[in-house]
Amino acid sequence: MATVGLGDKMGLVDSVDEASLPPRDLRAGNHYWRINSAADAGYILVVSDQLPMCHITGGGGRDLQPIIETVLASSDFQSRWKKGDDTSHGDMASTVCQSKEEPSFSIVISRAKEPGQRQDRVQVLATATFHPRQ
Repeated sequence: MATVGLGDKMGLVDSVDEASLPPRDLRAGNHYWRINSAADAGYILVVSDQLPMCHITGGGGRDLQPIIETVLASSDFQSRWKKGDDTSHGDMASTVCQSKEEPSFSIVISRAKEPGQRQDRVQVLATATFHPRQ
C-alpha cells in the first residue's frame, strides 16, 4: 500500500490511530486515506468494502468548530439534510442528520461545543451510514 507524506494532498495509508477509527461495529473491510489540508491539519477518511458507511475525522492546528457550525447552519446543507437529535458528551456536541433525498442515508456529525477548544485532539467526526429499507 502507498503512504502519504506531508507534501502529498491525499493518499492511502496502511493504518490510522484509534481516535480516527469508526465505531467498533463499523470496523469491517476498512480502507484508510490521509488528506492533508495544511501542514498542521488534515483528515482521515475511512471507507468499508463490506459495509455501507464512510467515516471522516479531522483536526490539527486550526479551530474547526466555527466552520462546522457555519456548514450545519447553511441553507445549502439544510436543503439536503433534515436535522435530528442533538446530544453532547463532555465538551463535544453531536447532531444526527438524515438525507432528504434518501431517508436511508444518515450522518452523525460531532464537533467541539464551543470555538477555541483544544486542538490536540480530533475536532470533527462524521460517520455516514446507509440503512436500506426492508
